[in-house]
Amino acid sequence: MFSNVPSRTKDFWVYNRSGEGIRCTNIRLERGNQSGFRVNVDGSYLGAAVGFQTSNVELRNKDSIRIFVEATTPYNYQDKPQLVEDNLLFTLESGVTQKVNLNAYSWDARLLSNVRISRDSVLSATDKPVVVYGGITVDSAATLTLAAGSTFYFHADAGIDVHGTLIAEGTPEANIVLRGDRLDRMFDNLTYDQISGQWKGLHFQSSSYGNRLVYTDIHSPFDGIVADSSDVERMKLEMVCSTIHSCQGYGLHAINSRIKLENCQITNTQNDCLCLDGGWADVNACTIAQFYPFQAINFIGNALHFTADRYNLLMLSCQNSLITGWGSIQLRGEQGDSATICNYAFANCIIRDTTKIENVDTVKLFRNVVFENDSDMTTAYKKHFIVTESSYSYDFRLDSLSTAIDKGDPATAPPIDRNGLPRDERPDIGAFEYKKL
Repeated sequence: MFSNVPSRTKDFWVYNRSGEGIRCTNIRLERGNQSGFRVNVDGSYLGAAVGFQTSNVELRNKDSIRIFVEATTPYNYQDKPQLVEDNLLFTLESGVTQKVNLNAYSWDARLLSNVRISRDSVLSATDKPVVVYGGITVDSAATLTLAAGSTFYFHADAGIDVHGTLIAEGTPEANIVLRGDRLDRMFDNLTYDQISGQWKGLHFQSSSYGNRLVYTDIHSPFDGIVADSSDVERMKLEMVCSTIHSCQGYGLHAINSRIKLENCQITNTQNDCLCLDGGWADVNACTIAQFYPFQAINFIGNALHFTADRYNLLMLSCQNSLITGWGSIQLRGEQGDSATICNYAFANCIIRDTTKIENVDTVKLFRNVVFENDSDMTTAYKKHFIVTESSYSYDFRLDSLSTAIDKGDPATAPPIDRNGLPRDERPDIGAFEYKKL
């Protein structure tokens, strides 16, 4: 947990299985107010007013009491997490003392609140983690640069609102990570870091151009990225070797914007993973996969959805990309009326079905594309990706049996993959190159 930030409430039960009634003459927090732990014993708060203790607590035979524990650990002035301990001591009438150990790892962090960037600035979180409350706003005349290797932890009310420009250029060895600030678990097999909707995500306003995300990992927000309508002659967003994963809304929703995606993973979103509402998009060597686990399959979006309903889709170029998911329909397109432009082209891709491209000629402009429509949706993930032990953990690198291996176009595929590893002379489809042993 972060130092000086309150924890969630934990609880445990104390049972009397002795065969007869017992009395605890004293229950006390050994270190008092020194450790940062706060304890409530069966409704009695062990605070300073009572000396951090309570007396004469009776437990009848086969009865129990419930104890609640919270902690706000003090700063430890160290770079690494430090163990903080205390003991809850139970003294019986016989004089015997038993104890329950309370412990947490306390990590000093810089806490930022309602940050406004009004001039060109650099934010770094390489020495200590940075926790953001209320969000970061980048003014229209400013550029915010995030340092390589930084991890930013956003509270539920926080995200990055960009009116100017955001530059996040990590490296293969030092990705930039944008995530929620919960470090604990919902269940034993599910951390809050795996759960969508933990923070607000990134919003590029209409005035924002020239945004660049390289080796950047965005996971567990509401919307990963929303790009508002802007001049499609100017580059709105370029993402290279980056990830958007586990979103409660959209992964990337580009509204009448010019974007470029290369070696990107956009996966597991309640709405569409990649939604293009008009504009111009160049997509190359991406894995766009819809295996969102927190909603019924019938109520989640598509992997890729493009539309020319409100704005002209001047061009969607999609090459060397893997578009798949649980449902049988993962590519959906809408032409709009006859007055709108809807230009698109797919080449050297694997796409799970195309029957939802409405009012669009599904025969033209699909070159060297494999359409998959397996009736058994349970095999869709196993068909291409590495199966993990946890139900909520996903590894979108290619499995050795994937049909995406060696199916990319050597002339158009990037020379490296999402992790910065070189592609061979027969590149694979998707963001990750399978490493042959």
